[in-house]
Amino acid sequence: MPLDGLDRWRDLSQLALRLLTGAFLIHETLDNVISPARMAEFAAYLAHFGFPAPALMAPLSVAVQFACGALLALGLLTRWAGLLIAANFVVGVVMVHWAESFRGWWPAIVLVFIGLHFATHGAGRISLDHWRAVRGQRGG
Repeated sequence: MPLDGLDRWRDLSQLALRLLTGAFLIHETLDNVISPARMAEFAAYLAHFGFPAPALMAPLSVAVQFACGALLALGLLTRWAGLLIAANFVVGVVMVHWAESFRGWWPAIVLVFIGLHFATHGAGRISLDHWRAVRGQRGG
């Protein structure tokens, strides 16, 4: 096929998507990680949308997003990170964005599918997951 030559860029594309998504998740949650006031605002936001136990759910969601962002950037435990990201943002779509237009859904629903992509495709060869797998095959 005429576009088969693009396959050679698969691992760089996977790396770029991991780094971009990881950086986005870290950037968007860092203020909640370092500021108790911002975390309290996020908990109030969740309470407004009827989340149960928002004081617990806010730090849990932030922890998932921040940690999974770091894991994606490293390419470590990528399939698990993808599943957690997808689950986190499915909840966001259902609880927060359901009544919005498609445009309002877009960021969260894209993160659901990016999470599913990483859950099903893994990290690619430029990753700690790949390095660990190769090292494990060598017995060391």
